[in-house]
Amino acid sequence: MKSLLKLHSLKSFLRPSLPSAIAHGLPGRQSSHFTYVPDTVAEAEGETVRQNLFQSINSALDFALATDDSAVIFGEDVGFGGVFRCTVGLQDKYGKDRVFNTPLCEQGIAGFAIGVAVGGATSIAEMQFADYIFPAFDQIVNEAAKYRYRSGNLFDCGKLTIRAPCGAVGHGALYHSQSPEAYFAHTPGLKIVVPRGPIKAKGLLLSCIRDDNPCIFLEPKVLYRSAVEMVPTKEYTLPLSSADIVDEGDDITLLGWGTQVHVLREVAQIARQQLNVSCEVIDLVTILPWDRQTVFNSVKKTGRLIIAHEAPITNGFGAEIAAAVQNECFLHLEAPIERVCGFDTPFPHVFEPFYLPDKWRCFSAIKKLLNY
Repeated sequence: MKSLLKLHSLKSFLRPSLPSAIAHGLPGRQSSHFTYVPDTVAEAEGETVRQNLFQSINSALDFALATDDSAVIFGEDVGFGGVFRCTVGLQDKYGKDRVFNTPLCEQGIAGFAIGVAVGGATSIAEMQFADYIFPAFDQIVNEAAKYRYRSGNLFDCGKLTIRAPCGAVGHGALYHSQSPEAYFAHTPGLKIVVPRGPIKAKGLLLSCIRDDNPCIFLEPKVLYRSAVEMVPTKEYTLPLSSADIVDEGDDITLLGWGTQVHVLREVAQIARQQLNVSCEVIDLVTILPWDRQTVFNSVKKTGRLIIAHEAPITNGFGAEIAAAVQNECFLHLEAPIERVCGFDTPFPHVFEPFYLPDKWRCFSAIKKLLNY
């Protein structure tokens, strides 16, 4: 027992914590590398309410618990709402048997989550930060992703969703800013989803929870409070593996996901104003399996493609997209595919503005492709 207490204390020391302003989503130094562009829904979706990203996630989780008696939510500190408040009020509403805290052990959280799903319940696990998901990597890629395949479809852990805050937050540095989607995209059997705002978050999260495959739902943490939209109050789902064309254009395709979609939308405006260039902006939405046809159709129309993501460029998911587009759209390309990504370094602190694929780096890439 004494050794376990020592280990817990050591882990608390080694695991850096964000300042309380960020951990609780309170006003602090704000990221300025993007301008948020809100989505809207059709009137047919009915009544809406003004919500930020964490509130829409909370609403989705609320519906999941209300409509499925087997659903349980667990993770570090989720009982009181979690550090980003995504589960606030749910334990009071549904009880400690359905919304509960776990030890500081990501491998244990993932293993328990798999067992819950294999047992037939709906399992919703939270990793406090995507940066902390790596101790659970073995459980996710060697157990959750392979369970159905290795049993010849006799058993599965499909009712499993793992949520994790990801991406740059303004001053998170190397332990609170990573984007690990490419690690998991190498693993057949998983679905990986990244929302760009509250409307998408609610609809996509409910779809993940009800999907018959293990899903990893990565939530751009900088959007938790900065992203605000009028979100449907009703039970609301959106299709997985379907990319969104958020801005139509003819001259160049800009592709991203999560926060980067908003960077690219601003870049498209700058290109229109300064270069008289029409950009088509696509939100990939689902990293795995990704919507190839929407991307291919766009590139065949525009002849140029820029892929932008916060993760390091080497083996980032943009490389897979570039390879697939080159294979499918080679005769339509007017210039080489360009990637604007994070650098191959640990995520920096004071140098974060230089690390991020901000609008000026993306705009430079547009000019480079146009002048090729």
